[in-house]
Amino acid sequence: MEIIKIGMADLGVARPPSRLRTTGLGSCVGVVLYDERNKVAGMAHVMLPHSTLGKTAATSVGKYADTAIPALIEQMETAGAHLRHTVAKLAGGAQMFSFLSGSDTMRIGPRNVDACKEMLALKNIPIVAEDTGGSFGRTIELDSQTGMLMIRTVNQGTKEV
Repeated sequence: MEIIKIGMADLGVARPPSRLRTTGLGSCVGVVLYDERNKVAGMAHVMLPHSTLGKTAATSVGKYADTAIPALIEQMETAGAHLRHTVAKLAGGAQMFSFLSGSDTMRIGPRNVDACKEMLALKNIPIVAEDTGGSFGRTIELDSQTGMLMIRTVNQGTKEV
């Protein structure tokens, strides 16, 4: 079994028996897509909600929810997935630091989660599991055979969704 590591602002696709793993999900969101019928799994490590936040034209497609999710869907379809059989799971989107200002620009985690949900709704992909928010980091690993997402958190252990 191969473990394919997905870095920050990265995305990737796997078929059985491979697994996809990303670490360091704080305010970032791990978006997992899975087509159970065709056994195609995908993962994106989204850092920011919208590509309009980028300072340069040359950015990583995996960095933003509005570019990562469509790119991930395209890669999965190339690998044999069908959108009508695809479901999503989300993890991350924590508020890692508390700020006195309450400024919306400091709420990156919740904004990332909202942007990912908006993109998935636009693509008619149902979210079947979610472990978002809080103030702690996560590591996630997706089994491309079963679609099971393992979520590890410091001080909270491991759970599967």
